[in-house]
Amino acid sequence: MQYRKFGKTDLLVSEIGFGAWAIGGGAMIGNTSIGWGDADDVVSKQAIHAALDAGINFFDTADIYGLGHSEKIIGETIGNDQRVYIATKVGNVARNNQFTVDYSKEHIYKACEESLRRLKRERIDYYQLHSARVNHLQNSECIQAMGDLQKEGKVKYWGLSLNTFDPFPEADHLLQRNLGNGFQAVLNVLNQKALSIVEKANKKGYGIIARMPLQFGLLTGKFDAYSSFPLNDHRHNRLTKQVIVNSNEALMPVWELCKKYSVTKTQLALSYVLSYTAVSTIIPGIRTPDHVVQNTTGLTRLDDTDLKMIERLGKTDFVPVMELIQRQG
Repeated sequence: MQYRKFGKTDLLVSEIGFGAWAIGGGAMIGNTSIGWGDADDVVSKQAIHAALDAGINFFDTADIYGLGHSEKIIGETIGNDQRVYIATKVGNVARNNQFTVDYSKEHIYKACEESLRRLKRERIDYYQLHSARVNHLQNSECIQAMGDLQKEGKVKYWGLSLNTFDPFPEADHLLQRNLGNGFQAVLNVLNQKALSIVEKANKKGYGIIARMPLQFGLLTGKFDAYSSFPLNDHRHNRLTKQVIVNSNEALMPVWELCKKYSVTKTQLALSYVLSYTAVSTIIPGIRTPDHVVQNTTGLTRLDDTDLKMIERLGKTDFVPVMELIQRQG
């Protein structure tokens, strides 16, 4: 495992982190899935231990994942392990059987205490506003709350998990004011929208977490027109037959590179993101020990020519695919 500095902080994080959304299980809010289908807690804990053995020292979760269950599993497994950094998020809320958001000071203080309790920690290494929008940031209540928690020692560093499809307004708001210590942004072969933010933020000393490096599994190459997902898996509505078929067709030129680098599609997709030195860590979803192996081995640095080819496709062939994905939510 290789390690990178998280912006100007003193955190030295593993290039591959542990995306802990899936171990939250198949939680539902009303009729809406907010999880990845059923999860086995025993296997989840085995995956966490396998991740430690592989050198992973960065775990990313959120209080909404499994409605707190993901944090609970992490706390029970590595809560007291000071070798690892734990990042979590606040702001997404289930109330009255409905999904909503709350970035008020009162909620953030309360949610932080509850996350600390579930994580069995005295301090959160990196606390993130979960997809807060410009109006929330302009209100400044959430920013004040994060700063106060930092002063109190309950949070070491804080940042913002950016919107999937339009990350620019919120990133610019914080960058222009030098607020926070990092960003979490979607970056993968198909979704390259955040590339300019990643470079700009890195130059200003922000740490960068790249999420969804496998685009909900589309970039593993294991899905086809016959793939389906249970109702308690959020991909049930997102990864439709049309999304899968169109993505697989558009990605064919990229997959030709697997032969050149002697890697799997998963390894190529992860290597693409890691080829940007501005990225501090990437957080593929992990729920089994096998996932740890698949996501931490065979990684390489892509040639600049191949990077440019993928970036060119990002501006051309991948645009209609991403438009389709965005319509699915």
